[in-house]
Amino acid sequence: MFLILVYDVGEKRVSKVLKICRKYLNWVQNSVLEGEISEANFKKLKLELKKVINEEEDSVIFYILRTTKYSERESMGVKKGGDDIFI
Repeated sequence: MFLILVYDVGEKRVSKVLKICRKYLNWVQNSVLEGEISEANFKKLKLELKKVINEEEDSVIFYILRTTKYSERESMGVKKGGDDIFI
């Protein structure tokens, strides 16, 4: 599946959330990641995030696309993040 993840978390947790997400997805812009992910890794990602975020203050949104066949990505301006996962 293809996943787009958007998060809005407290300042103290931003770096931890980004570090977790970059293990599974490509960072493309501030608080936005995307990439192909298996069902198993998606479950792992959610479990790891659940341990770090404060569910009463923070927000994480997952846009799940079963296929990218009918999707298109277009951007303008400065390119942030990257297209590759760095380990």
